[in-house]
Amino acid sequence: MKVLLITVAGGCLAIQALAQQPATALGSMPTQEQFPKVEFVFEERVTLAPAVVQGETALGHRQYIPITGGTIAGPRLNGRVIPGGWDYQLRYEGGCGTLSADYFLESDDGTIIHILNESFSCGLPGQGGQRSFFRPRFEAPEGAYDWLTRGTFVATLEGDNSGVATDEAGNPVPAIRIKFYQIK
Repeated sequence: MKVLLITVAGGCLAIQALAQQPATALGSMPTQEQFPKVEFVFEERVTLAPAVVQGETALGHRQYIPITGGTIAGPRLNGRVIPGGWDYQLRYEGGCGTLSADYFLESDDGTIIHILNESFSCGLPGQGGQRSFFRPRFEAPEGAYDWLTRGTFVATLEGDNSGVATDEAGNPVPAIRIKFYQIK
């Protein structure tokens, strides 16, 4: 079976005939080669200020947590979390909620990268084996890190009890760890 692929590149319309595998029944199990793969790309340790609680609203319990900084380490990105971002949270009646963290990263070479990390989950992480998954979206300048803008990612979140994050007096600072994976 041949399929026509129509693409627009540089303002020109191109039609290509591509060979396609024989059709399978809708809903059949994909082959192992067709399953998406994930690649670990980096991890953040994000330090946080105490939550600012708005309280109960018509939508649910609203609060935000200021992001005070952090570090980034991994095989594809190293650097720091720039202080000044926010982690907006809304917990609905019934235990479900949303999280939207909006902040900036700085790579070791000084490149500034925007991240918007969003999730919807029910229950609390760690209860009954539930994990929190996030859908991060990046905006990087063209160049060495534009793979972040073009890629598809998933992230996991966990508390950081390492005691590594401390203030000027050596006191532990609340922190979380976020692991980022690129879907391939």
